[in-house]
Amino acid sequence: MHDDLAGIDAAAWNALLAAQPSPTPFLRHEYLLAMQRSRSAVASTGWSAAFVTVEQDGRLLAACPLYLKTHSYGEYVFDWAWADAYERHGLAYYPKLLGAVPFTPVPGTRLLAVDEAARDLLVQAIAAFARQAKLSSAHLLFFDETDRAAFERAGWLLREGVQFHWTAPQGQPWSSFEAFLGSLQREKRKKIQQERRKVAEAGVSFTVHHGEQIDDDLWDFFHRCYTLTYRAHHSRPYLQRAFFTEMARHMPKHWLLFVAWQGEGAQRQRIGASLIALDPQRRVAYGRYWGATAYVPCLHFEACYYQPLAWCIANGYQRFEGGAQGEHKMARGLLPVKTASAHWLADRRFASAVADFLEQEGAGIGAYVDELKERNPFKPPG
Repeated sequence: MHDDLAGIDAAAWNALLAAQPSPTPFLRHEYLLAMQRSRSAVASTGWSAAFVTVEQDGRLLAACPLYLKTHSYGEYVFDWAWADAYERHGLAYYPKLLGAVPFTPVPGTRLLAVDEAARDLLVQAIAAFARQAKLSSAHLLFFDETDRAAFERAGWLLREGVQFHWTAPQGQPWSSFEAFLGSLQREKRKKIQQERRKVAEAGVSFTVHHGEQIDDDLWDFFHRCYTLTYRAHHSRPYLQRAFFTEMARHMPKHWLLFVAWQGEGAQRQRIGASLIALDPQRRVAYGRYWGATAYVPCLHFEACYYQPLAWCIANGYQRFEGGAQGEHKMARGLLPVKTASAHWLADRRFASAVADFLEQEGAGIGAYVDELKERNPFKPPG
C-alpha cells in the first residue's frame, strides 16, 4: 500500500497502464500525481491516497488507484443513501475505500494487471485491506468489461449507470460537421442550427489552442471561467490552479482549449472557455470543464458540444465522451452508454439490502436505456 504516488515508479506504472484493454490518460502516473501535488485530492480535501501494487521480484504485476474517502463528493456514482442508512443504524460509513480517478467519471480499466490471475489477486488485496482497516466498504468506479469479469468472479455487487457518448460511424465517418448535422432528424438538426445562430448573432467566435499553445495566460483565464461555473452552483471547485500547471508541464498534448470571444477590433474580449482532454493515440476526446464570464444564450452548447464535435470530425477522432449524466446530450448526437461500478460491503446485512436495491435499480436502468434508444436523434438507416 502506498500513501504517496511518488513512491511508485512512473515508467513501470505507465507501461502497465498502456498494456490494458481500456487505458485512458486519466490513469497516467502524471495525472494522478498532479492531483496530489496540487492538493486537489489529498487528505485535507477528503482523499487520502492508499494505492495498492502487487510486485514479484521487482516487477510490477498489478496496481490500482485507491483512496480513503471521508465523503462521497467528486465520484459521480451516488451512495449518499447508503451512508445515511449506516448513520441511522449507528454505524460509521466513512472512511470508505474508493478505487477511482478523482473528479473524473471517465470509463476505462481500473485494475491494472499483467494477466487475469494478477487482476484477481488485486481484487483480493483490495478486499483484504478493507477488512484489515475495518472499513465499511470498498467501491471501484467506471471500470471496463475485463475488470467487470474479475469483480464477478470475486462476488462483488455490480451497479450500472448511464453516460452519453458521440461515436463516429464505422467505415464512412462524417466528412464535416454539416454532414453530421445532415444525419440527424430534422427537428434535432433545426434546433442545433438555431442554437448556433444565436451564438453567432451575439458576435461570438472561437479560437482553438492545443498542447503548448495553451500558455499561462490562457490557463489563468480558463481557471477563472472554471471557478465561476462552481460559484454559479454555490459550490467550491475541486481542482486547484496548480493542477493545471502540472498538466501544462507534464501532459500538454492531452489538452485542447476552446476560447470564446465576443466583439470586434479593440472591443473584442474573451468571455468563455471549454477544456477538452485528448487521447491522441486512440483518437478519443473527453468533455471536461467549462465556464463563462458573460451570459450568451446557447454559449454552453456551442463551447462544450458543437465546437468540440466539429474539431473531432475534422481531426479524425472516433469518440467524444460528454461526461456524467445529461439527457440533453442525446439531442446533440451523443447516445446512451452503460457504465459500471463494483461494491464490497463488510456488513452482511447491509450488503444484502444493497444487493436488493441494486437489483431493482438495475431493472430501472435497463428500462431507462431502452426508452432512450427509442428517442434516437439520428435518421433511420436507408
